[in-house]
Amino acid sequence: MVLKSIGVFSMAKMLATLYAVIGFLIGLIFALLSMVGAGLASSDGGGAFFGLIFGVGAVIILPILYGFFGFIGGALMSALYNLIAGMAGGIELELE
Repeated sequence: MVLKSIGVFSMAKMLATLYAVIGFLIGLIFALLSMVGAGLASSDGGGAFFGLIFGVGAVIILPILYGFFGFIGGALMSALYNLIAGMAGGIELELE
């Protein structure tokens, strides 16, 4: 069995979802680190507030950005794969 073509939109949706989940996990890590930083900088009120806003923003913004760029990257790479597979013959798969 030879994989000769990949659905561009299908691959783009899949990678957008996967990268959005990764972005959410990284956003959680940033949020936790910013809360720790806000706790350490609690003597300076402005720094703690900025740290909390940055942490919450990371949980919202990073999944959106990762999902967007995952979609674009998935579409480009699957389109390139389809082009090259036409010339090189594709990937041979062995399924049970």
